[in-house]
Amino acid sequence: MAPYHVLRCCQRSLAWIPVIFINLVVGWSYYAYVVELCIFTIPNNLEKISYLVIFHLFFIMFMWSYWKTICSRPASPSQEFCLPKVEKEQYEKEERPDTQQEILKKVALGLPIYTRTGTGAIRYCDHCQVIKPDRCHHCSTCEMCVLKMDHHCPWVNNCVGFSNYKFFVLFLAYSMLYCVFIAATVLQYFIKFWTLCRRRSIGDCPQNQLPDNHAKFHVLFLFFVAAMFFISILSLFSYHLWLVGKNRTTIEAFRAPIFRNGPDKNGFSLGFGRNVAEVFGDEKKLWLFPIYTSHGDGHSFVTRLVNLDPEQLAVGLHINGTSSVGGHASPRHVLQNNINHLEEHQDDGAEAVTVTIESES
Repeated sequence: MAPYHVLRCCQRSLAWIPVIFINLVVGWSYYAYVVELCIFTIPNNLEKISYLVIFHLFFIMFMWSYWKTICSRPASPSQEFCLPKVEKEQYEKEERPDTQQEILKKVALGLPIYTRTGTGAIRYCDHCQVIKPDRCHHCSTCEMCVLKMDHHCPWVNNCVGFSNYKFFVLFLAYSMLYCVFIAATVLQYFIKFWTLCRRRSIGDCPQNQLPDNHAKFHVLFLFFVAAMFFISILSLFSYHLWLVGKNRTTIEAFRAPIFRNGPDKNGFSLGFGRNVAEVFGDEKKLWLFPIYTSHGDGHSFVTRLVNLDPEQLAVGLHINGTSSVGGHASPRHVLQNNINHLEEHQDDGAEAVTVTIESES
């Protein structure tokens, strides 16, 4: 047992290497831009001040969203999705999969769960011992089930999911803006250093040109690094914007969620406007800030399906379901609120979502 804990401790320590690397690169870029470029190289004070103001604006927003992504603990299923004591004992004693599924189905009747496994079974995590909410997956690196899991990102040493997906998208956006601003403002000095000041002696440079000092090495490498990171981040940022517009996670993009009627890659899509609001919220003035504004609680999601699962409807959509777990509204109560909230915004241009409620006789 001891070697396992030592190994896990080493793995967790090594997992911070990408984060340390990113912070070292950002720290060097800050020094190279502020000190070597703006202070030592740019002669015009107006240009220098304007560059510094805009640079620090992007730098603050970039670091703010980056560390919010890192420090936001992944959201895990609430106790409501754990098996009750009696059912848990029955499940652990039972060896027949069919009987185990009957136990899970009995418990799942009171939960807003509409997705299944490939075989149509209730999704259950044996490691965390919880019934998985829709769009929830187990992360082997974090060793926990993560609500609306997108992926585990080594560059933030954290799972990207319901609790920090907005922060992650903003981190990509501001890191891209940070890089493109540096590359664009450094370009003219990069060209001057590269074409006019390659000689060792300052006397060999044309008059009124930049001095041949150590700043040129920082400026040259700064342009290459900024351009390289911008190109790589641009593709990733574009991909996640597409995911936001489709209301999908990275996992769902590769493997469509399976409902009782079969797989449906657009099962959670509510129209472009409502899909964006699911992640960024309704207040557009807060979209650009790494402040939590996402809809829901991560346990239940409105679907575009015409007919909901009849096994869930007896309890899953109670309007008066006001029970709470840990001070938060229950998933089924939040689901009803989400449906009402969606109906209030159907005039925004989102595609209509029809919900048919059928009661068991």
